[in-house]
Amino acid sequence: MSDLQGLAERLRQFVQAREWEEFHTPKNLAMALAGEAGELLAEFQWLTPSESSTVMEDPEAAGRVRGEVADVMLYLVRLADALGIDLIEAAHAKLSESEQRYTVRDYRGSARKAPPLP
Repeated sequence: MSDLQGLAERLRQFVQAREWEEFHTPKNLAMALAGEAGELLAEFQWLTPSESSTVMEDPEAAGRVRGEVADVMLYLVRLADALGIDLIEAAHAKLSESEQRYTVRDYRGSARKAPPLP
């Protein structure tokens, strides 16, 4: 069992022990994930690019950021589990698509967006 599978199983047990399955619908989990991503974003909202790069040097800010990143991950893992998505497989597939879409030759050092997919 991978670490990610172990985390998904632990989350499943956490939810079952509290009888929250009925609340953990894909819609609710996606909304909760977006909310947690917003809380993470709020930690960076008014920081300069330089300040955002050093946020983990402040123990108090680092604790908040670490907690929000963990919340985002937990909801993402829970959502993927509820939908039967293998996160590692899906991430590898998406990265393979991105490697084809954003070739090194055409996009090295560039932040421009690729044209829309057909």
